[in-house]
Amino acid sequence: MARPYQPSLLRILHGAVAVLVPAAWISGLVVYSLHDGRWGRLPWHPGGDWIDIHGSFGVLLWPLAIAFGLYALTLGRARLRQPENGAALLGLALAVGSGKLMSEDWLRQGELQEATYGLHLLAWLLIGAAVLWHVSGVLRRGGLPLARSMASLQARANDRPGHWPGQIARFFRRPG
Repeated sequence: MARPYQPSLLRILHGAVAVLVPAAWISGLVVYSLHDGRWGRLPWHPGGDWIDIHGSFGVLLWPLAIAFGLYALTLGRARLRQPENGAALLGLALAVGSGKLMSEDWLRQGELQEATYGLHLLAWLLIGAAVLWHVSGVLRRGGLPLARSMASLQARANDRPGHWPGQIARFFRRPG
């Protein structure tokens, strides 16, 4: 059986998102624990301005989420046939989109009733569940070889950054 290969543009975008999503998720958990905590708190209280830390991850994630979403809807659209991939992308879009609509002052001022904040909490739950579903789907479909193929640093001769514009152009030139 041939070793699985993932396109290099997918691996770069997915890898960056895969680093930032857990960082944003964990920092969001700390923010929730420190400023809300209606349904539980962490047993420790780390110092620092976690709203700004969480927001910084969101700022970094915003352009990557857009690029990754565009990739998923175009060159990677065949992968969206797997519902766990679509759910992960939907969770990402909801988390980043609702985060962009929030005011960081809401939590500092105790304004927990804002609808956008409620949507952001829902997105936080959805993306956590969707990532677990996504990883289990990858392991179910291809096991560790498929999971490792996403972390590979090797690129085929026709799949280096200089080839990405041509790959994108070919997608838009092909018939429906």
